[in-house]
Amino acid sequence: MKAVGVVVEYNPFHNGHLYHLQQAKEQTGADISIAAMSGNFLQRGEPALVSKWARTKMALEAGVDIVFELPYRFATQHAETFAEGAVSILSAAGCDTLCFGSESGELEAFNKTIAFLEDNNEVFQEKIKSYTGEGYSYPKSIALSFHSLAPSESFIDISRPNNILGLHYIQAIIRQKSSMKAETITRKNAGYHDEHFASATIASATSIRKALFGAAGEIESIKQYVPETTYTQLINYRDQYGGFHSWEDYWPLLKYKLLQSTPSEIKEFYEVEEGLENRLLAAAGSSGSFQQFMESIKTKRYTWTRLQRVCLHILTNTSKDTMKKSQKTVNYLKLLGATEKGRSYLNYKKKDFNLPLVSKLSAFSDPDIDLDIKASRIYALGQTAKGQEQLLAEEFARPPIMLNS
Repeated sequence: MKAVGVVVEYNPFHNGHLYHLQQAKEQTGADISIAAMSGNFLQRGEPALVSKWARTKMALEAGVDIVFELPYRFATQHAETFAEGAVSILSAAGCDTLCFGSESGELEAFNKTIAFLEDNNEVFQEKIKSYTGEGYSYPKSIALSFHSLAPSESFIDISRPNNILGLHYIQAIIRQKSSMKAETITRKNAGYHDEHFASATIASATSIRKALFGAAGEIESIKQYVPETTYTQLINYRDQYGGFHSWEDYWPLLKYKLLQSTPSEIKEFYEVEEGLENRLLAAAGSSGSFQQFMESIKTKRYTWTRLQRVCLHILTNTSKDTMKKSQKTVNYLKLLGATEKGRSYLNYKKKDFNLPLVSKLSAFSDPDIDLDIKASRIYALGQTAKGQEQLLAEEFARPPIMLNS
């Protein structure tokens, strides 16, 4: 059976994701699709709209055959580490191809860009250091450095978020000496960060979440942008757990954590650098909401995403030591769900996997699983009392979702 791998967050699963999934299968001729999906907290340092279990069900109902969890240690990191974790999962699961969406849509442009960066790495790193020294954020410094060196227009635009991820996926495949091939599909209509609906059927996850958290909060407004199964899952989740998750739900917890800590204690949390602890502590006492807090600490040097990840690591009590002691690739395959076809693949291929397949937490021990458990407990605190109880129980008691035809 030929398998195509995708790296996803599905926050939530929408029509653009469906298009990518269908094109990935068609373009690669795959029999099944395997997703490496972030858990309850995401790469941009924010809580997922709904839990990993709800998003797994959305994925399976839309055509994904197997969903593995990308651990917190990788899912909440910058693009390079995020890609290393995802590639190690899909490679270990026997995927023939990793198919990613990009603004470029041209694989050859990615290959040319990678070759150029390898040939000019020393001067490239010096330019990055120079731009960051001028106060630019690291992602902005990378883009400026590349554009100052690139001699032609045949390269990808590495200021675009999906191009950057795609670049790191291919580099991770090369570093890990994986037998997987890479393929890319042009993103359709909506941009990654678009906040408004600009098409009749395709919208970014950002614009969908904005509509759900808007003043009206009407879930009906997103119906045309998501599959019917996603729409149903969102309604069910809201009714069962008490609502959707956003940073504002966790702001009182973050504020408490900051205000009861000293600057030296805050400095020990992962990604807190260069005196940022003092800025965080000063803003916490004068901010009445997470939005206000973020606007207070935002600077030219620190992107909104970087600061959200800092806040997330403080919220989950994740230290520098915890993250630095870990390996560079995933140590296991945590199964979240599978279709009948996916189960057939697992039964046939799992003996060839070079990582252990985990479907029950009590049967396997690993520091990354401990970190995921802690993160899931914190994630549950963003809900009502009833929702908290259910989410806390699910992390241990819920088996992988097995979807029947």
